[in-house]
Amino acid sequence: MSQRFTVSKSDGERRPSDIQGEVNQLFEGDEPATGSSAEADGSAAGGEVLVVLKGDSIPKESSPFINSSDAAAEKSQQYDGKNMALFEEEMDTSPMVSSLLSSLANYSNLPQGSKEHEEAENNEAESSRKKPVKAPQLGTLMGVYLPCIQNIFGVILFLRMTWLVGIGGVVGTFVIVTMCCTTTMLTAISMSAIATNGVVPAGGSYYMISRSLGPEFGGAVGICFYLGTTFAGAMYILGAIELLLIYIAPQVAIFPLEGLEGPEAEAALLNNMRVYGTILLTSMATVVFVGVKYVNKLALVFLACVILSILAVYAGVIKTGIDAPDFPVCLLGNRTLIWKTFDVCSKTVETANGTVTTQLWRMFCDSPFLNATCDKYFTSNNVTQIQGIPGVASGILSENLFGTYYEKGDLIARTNMDSVEDQDDPLTNANRYVLADIASFFTLLVGIYFPSVTGIMAGSNRSGDLRDAQKSIPVGTIAAITTTSFVYMSSVILFGACIDGVVLRDKFGEGVHGNLVIGTLAWPSPWVIVIGSFFSTCGAGLQSLTGAPRLMQAIAKDGIVPALRIFGHAKANGEPTWSLLLTACICEIGILIASLDLVAPILSMFFLMCYMFVNLACALQTLLRTPNWRPRFKFYHWALSFLGMSLCLTLMFLCSWYYAIVAMVIAGSIYKYIEFAGAEKEWGDGIRGLSLSAARYALMRLEEGPPHTKNWRPQLLTLVSTDAEQNVEQPRLLSLTNQLKAGKGLTIVGTALVGTFLENYEQSQRAEQALRKLMETEKVKGFCQVTVSSNLRDATSHLIQASGLGGLKHNAVLVSWPRNWRQGDEHQTWRNFVELVRETTAADLALLVPKNVAAFPSNGERFTEGHIDVWWIVHDGGMLMLLPFLLRQHKVWRKCKMRIFTVAQLDDNSIQMKKDLTTFLYHLRIDAMVEVVEMHDSDISAYTYEKTLVMEQRSQMLKQIKMTRTEREREIQSITDSSRGSIRRKNPAAVTTQLSVTEEPPAASKDEKPEEEVQLIHDNTTPASPATPATPLTPAEGVQSPGAQVQMTWTEKCDGEPAKPPGAATPEGIKDLFNMKPEWENLNQSNVRRMHTALRLNEVIIKKSSEAKLVLLNMPGPPKNRTGDENYMEFLEVLTDGLNRVLLVRGGGREVITIYS
Repeated sequence: MSQRFTVSKSDGERRPSDIQGEVNQLFEGDEPATGSSAEADGSAAGGEVLVVLKGDSIPKESSPFINSSDAAAEKSQQYDGKNMALFEEEMDTSPMVSSLLSSLANYSNLPQGSKEHEEAENNEAESSRKKPVKAPQLGTLMGVYLPCIQNIFGVILFLRMTWLVGIGGVVGTFVIVTMCCTTTMLTAISMSAIATNGVVPAGGSYYMISRSLGPEFGGAVGICFYLGTTFAGAMYILGAIELLLIYIAPQVAIFPLEGLEGPEAEAALLNNMRVYGTILLTSMATVVFVGVKYVNKLALVFLACVILSILAVYAGVIKTGIDAPDFPVCLLGNRTLIWKTFDVCSKTVETANGTVTTQLWRMFCDSPFLNATCDKYFTSNNVTQIQGIPGVASGILSENLFGTYYEKGDLIARTNMDSVEDQDDPLTNANRYVLADIASFFTLLVGIYFPSVTGIMAGSNRSGDLRDAQKSIPVGTIAAITTTSFVYMSSVILFGACIDGVVLRDKFGEGVHGNLVIGTLAWPSPWVIVIGSFFSTCGAGLQSLTGAPRLMQAIAKDGIVPALRIFGHAKANGEPTWSLLLTACICEIGILIASLDLVAPILSMFFLMCYMFVNLACALQTLLRTPNWRPRFKFYHWALSFLGMSLCLTLMFLCSWYYAIVAMVIAGSIYKYIEFAGAEKEWGDGIRGLSLSAARYALMRLEEGPPHTKNWRPQLLTLVSTDAEQNVEQPRLLSLTNQLKAGKGLTIVGTALVGTFLENYEQSQRAEQALRKLMETEKVKGFCQVTVSSNLRDATSHLIQASGLGGLKHNAVLVSWPRNWRQGDEHQTWRNFVELVRETTAADLALLVPKNVAAFPSNGERFTEGHIDVWWIVHDGGMLMLLPFLLRQHKVWRKCKMRIFTVAQLDDNSIQMKKDLTTFLYHLRIDAMVEVVEMHDSDISAYTYEKTLVMEQRSQMLKQIKMTRTEREREIQSITDSSRGSIRRKNPAAVTTQLSVTEEPPAASKDEKPEEEVQLIHDNTTPASPATPATPLTPAEGVQSPGAQVQMTWTEKCDGEPAKPPGAATPEGIKDLFNMKPEWENLNQSNVRRMHTALRLNEVIIKKSSEAKLVLLNMPGPPKNRTGDENYMEFLEVLTDGLNRVLLVRGGGREVITIYS
C-alpha cells in the first residue's frame, strides 16, 4: 500500500533544510544536511517533501502505465532531490505515483479499446501524426436509449405482429412476448454489470464477452453475434422487399403473380424476393463501402420513421374507440375471400332492371346468368361482409384470446360462424380464398418473434462514444427495453381488442384489399405505416451492414482465429473492405432463402447464443468472486443471470431444435478451432477462474482417499537430466512416457539443477522451456518442474517429495538407467540412483527403469510384429501385467503380442502353475501367451565365484574415491594383476582383457548353455566351497533399476596364455580350480548366491526372449546395508546382460490390477 506524506513549509522555527535533512536521514542513513546544499534541495522541492512508501514493486502484469515514461529525461528529474533514492533502481519498472495518477487522469477511450489494439494503432501511426481524439460527447439519450429503440423496433412489429396475435391468440402471444422481453431484460442486467466493471472499451459486446469468458468462448460467441447481425441484415432487406412488392408497388414484380395459384405463385414471389433482395443488398453494400457517414446522417431519419409509425398505430387505436375505420372483409360462409378482383361483397345486386350478378358470382360460376352452374360451396353458403376493425370497444378481444394454428394450405375461416360444407368434397377455387402460407405452431411463433427484441447491444456497441459509459449503458439499455416491452405487450392486447380474428390471421392483408394489416389500424392513413416501415427496415439493414463488418474486423484483429486474419485489413480510412465483402456474401445466403419466416429463426439462434454467454459471463464472475469483479451497477445477482441463461437455452430449442443444434455445432467447432490453432491470449477471463475453481474442487475430492484399483493408472514423474545448455539428454524417455500414458492421467516431467536458486534462476527457466518444447514435440500432456538444490541428490529427492498437489500426485517414477556408471568419475551417479530406488520404496511409489533407453522406439516408429515379454518373478501388485497392456494401446506397440513367463522351482507343479496363470489372465481380460520356465536347483559354478570375486575387487577399487586419476588407474592395474589366476570362460575372443571404465558390449555369448559353462565343484572336506542351491528372489528383494549396456570383464594370465575353457577336464584345469579355492574362501556368501541367481535368470531370459521387442522384468531391491550398493548395480547388470530393450519394474506396494468389474 502506498502512503503519501506531504511536509509543508511553516512559519515556525524549523527550516526546510531541517525537514529535508531528516527525511534524507530516514531513507539514506545520512547525517542531517546543513548549509546551502540542503537549502537548495529544499527550494528545488518547492518547500514540500513528497515521500512515497511502496510495497513489493515487482510488476506482476503488463500495464499501460508501467514503463510508460520517457526514461532518461524524467528519471533525471525524479532523482534531483534525494527523496526517491531508496527506490532509484526500481524506477524503470515501477513509476512514481504522481506519474501514474497523471496517466490515469489523461486516459481516453481509444477506438480499439484494448491494449493489443492500442499497440497496433501506435505501430501503424508511427509514420504519420495522429489527430487529437475528441472527447466523447454522447449522453444516455442519444448514445444508448435511441439507438436501442431503433434497433429493437423493426420489421417484425410491422409485418408479423398482427399475424402472431391472430395465430397464437392474445394469451399465447402475450406469453411469447413476456418470455422474450424477460430474457432480454435479464441479459441487459448482466450486460450492465459487465459494462460497469471498469472502463468500457470501444468494441462493445464482443469485447465484453471475450474479455469475460476468454478467447475461445469470446471468439465463438463473437462469430455467432456476427452471423446473427449479418442475417438480421438479410431479414431487414427481405422485409423491405416484401413491403415493396406486396404493399407499395406490386406491379414492379419481375415474375408476375397474376393468374398463378398455389406452389407456382409461391415460387414466383420467392424469386421476386431473391432478385430484388440481391439488388437492394448490392446497393446497400455500395453505400456502406462509399462512406459510413451517410448512414449515420440518415440514422435519425430512420428513427423518426419508426417512432412516427408507432405513434400512428396508437392514434389509430384511440380513433377506433371513437369512430371505427371502414375496412370490410368479405366472407363466404365462414371462409375469408381475397378481395382483389371483385368490388361488391354480394352474389347479386338489385337494380332497376332486376337482379344482376356480381363479379363475385362470376368468380365461382361458369356464366354471369342466374341459372349458371356454380361452385357447390358457393351455392350452399351466403356471402357476409363484416368490419375488419370493429374497434377497441367492440368486445372482439374475447374471440381473439386463444390461438388458432393451421397447416399449410388451410383456409383462414371465422371460428364463430357456421358454414354448410361436405367434408368429403374436395376444395375448389382455392385461389379465391385466403390460405395459410406456412404451417404454424407455438414454437415457430417464438422463433419469428424473437428478432423483434434483439438490438439491446446497440448502446454497448457505441461505448467508445459515450461521455460516461458506466452510467449510460445500464440506464439507457434498461430504459429502452422497458419502453419496447411496454409497446409490444400493449400492442398484443390492443391488436386483439381492435381487429377481427380473420384479419389478424391474414398475413398479407389479402382480405382487406391487400392492405398491410397494421396499416389498416393506423391513423391517418395506412400509407404512414407502409412508407415508415419501409424506410425503417432499409435503415436497419444499413445499420447491420455497417456494424457486422466492424465486428468481424475486431475479431480478426484480435488474432484469435488465424483463418480470419485477412478480414482485419481495411482501407486507408479504416473501412473494413474484406469484412464488408464477407458480410455481403453471408447476407446473400439469407436473401436466397427469401422467406422472412425462415430467416428469423436463424438469427434468433445466434442472438440467443450470444445473450446466453453474456449471462454466463456475469454468473461466473459473480459466483467465482473474481477479485476484479466490482461492478458499479449493483442491481444484479447470479441467480438472475442464471435464469437469463436458462431462458436463452430454452428459447433456442423452442424456436427450432435443429437450428439450435446447428448453432451449437458451429460455436463448438469455432471453440475447438481457436483452442487448437488460435493465438494464446490471457485476458483474465472467467473460464480460467472456473477452471481454477473446478481444479481446486477436484483436488479436494481426490484427498478423500486413494483411487480404487480399477481406476489405478501410472501417474508418472519422469526424471530427466539436462546438459550444460539445458537440453534434455534422454528424449526417448519422453517418447516412452507418451506411449505409456496415451494422453491420460497425470504426467510430470522433472529435472534437477545444482546450485542456488537466485544464481541459477535463468538457467532453470531455460531448462523449463526446453522441457516444455520437448514435451510438445513428443506430445506428452502434462506439467514440467525444475528444482534447484545444492546437490543433485537433494534436488531429485525434492522432486520426488514435492511434485504434484494434494491428491493429484505421482504414483510411479520413470528414470533411465545411469549410463557409464562404472567410470570412476561417475561414482556419484550410481549412488544417487540407488538412493532413488530406496526413496521410491519408502514412499510406496512404483519405479520404472528403462535400460538402453536410446534403443527404445520413437513415437513415429511402428512395430509390425514381435513380442513384449513379461518375466514375472515375484508379485509386485500387477504392474508387470498392466504396463504391457497400456503400451499396446499406443500405435507403436499395438501389433506386438504379449508373452508372460514365470519361473518354477523344484517343488512347484509347473503344469498347474500354467493352468492357474492362464485362468488368472482370462479373468484379467488380458490376451497373452503363458509359459512356465523350470529352474531346478544347481550347484554354484566356478564362474559365479569368479564373477563375484571380480565384483568385490572392483568394489574395493571404487571406494578409493579420493585418489587422483593416475592413482586410480594404477589401482585398477594392480587389481588386474592380482586376479591373473582367474578361471577363464570358453570363447576367449568374446571376452575383454581388462577392467574397462567405459561401457562395452556384452561378453557372454547368447548360445552358451548352463551345463557347458563349468564343471560343478563338490568338496565335502572344504566348507569354504559350498554347493548352495539357487535362491529364488523373495518379494522383499524384488526391486526396480534402470539400464545401460552391460559389461562383463575377465582377465588373462600375466604370461599372456590364452584362456582355457573352465570346464576342461585336464589335469592342468583341475589344478587351476583347486589353486583358486583360497581366494573364494573370503567371498561374501550372500553375494555369491545373488550372483548365482542373476546369472541363472539371465541365461534363461536370453534363451527365451532374445528376439523380443521389449522385456519387462521384476527389479530386485537394493541391499539394506549400504556398503553393498556397488554390488547391487553389478547384479542388475548381470541380470539384464545381452538384452536390447529392458524395462525394470518395481511395484509400489499396492494392487494395481483386478479381476472384478
